[in-house]
Amino acid sequence: MEPLLKELREKIVDILDLVDVRPDDIDPDARLVGGELGIDSIDVLEMVMMVEKDYGVKIDNREVGVKVFATLRALGEHIRQNAPELRG
Repeated sequence: MEPLLKELREKIVDILDLVDVRPDDIDPDARLVGGELGIDSIDVLEMVMMVEKDYGVKIDNREVGVKVFATLRALGEHIRQNAPELRG
């Protein structure tokens, strides 16, 4: 799953335009939303769109979103379990 986490780090820094944050600065087990990165609900919408577009994984309700975006690792695990090309 490490290649997926690396890819997600890069995409998050890029789509959210996180200045002064390098992909390697994102701890996979640290709080993603509301944590040190300053990710808020608007950013979550951007990430939802990226996950749906890039991985074909829908995040269609708030309860799922809260769990999925808890940490980078939780996001990666959700994608791994639900993306058609990554199952297995």
